[in-house]
Amino acid sequence: MPPAAYPHADIAAAVARALRKADAPPRPGPDAIRYSGKYAAMAQDFRSGAWQHLDAGDLPQASNKAWGLAAETVKAVSAQHGGIIHKHRSISEVVWELARLARSAGDTAIARELNRNFTTAGRLHANFYENELPDDLVLEGLMDCEEFSTRLYALFWPEGAPTAA
Repeated sequence: MPPAAYPHADIAAAVARALRKADAPPRPGPDAIRYSGKYAAMAQDFRSGAWQHLDAGDLPQASNKAWGLAAETVKAVSAQHGGIIHKHRSISEVVWELARLARSAGDTAIARELNRNFTTAGRLHANFYENELPDDLVLEGLMDCEEFSTRLYALFWPEGAPTAA
């Protein structure tokens, strides 16, 4: 059975490893916590925007906003644990390290889900430029991005985690 959340020290270590791999060493300090709230608010703005654009039939913008939801959630969780993301590559590295943390705790299903949903977010990001996905796949992708965001907050930011509106 998966834990309700992982210990802060384990998450902070995973974030630090990820940022070092991305050639962007963590910069812990009081700014990190301040940024976490900013990124979490931006994630919710992207979430709302994704649904608005989807409802309006603007699939490229809906896709990009869904990517923004996922990316800003990763940045929020990372900052909550002392790692401010400054490079695009760092976002992926943090997700992969958090998935490895879940896998090492025996939560292989959660690790696969995180990786799969993040891959979907990346596909939506590409759709912003290519505009090749049909509306049903953009809708499913947006729902995957919401699931990804909710899961990250539940596992890696349990106290005071923002709620999906």
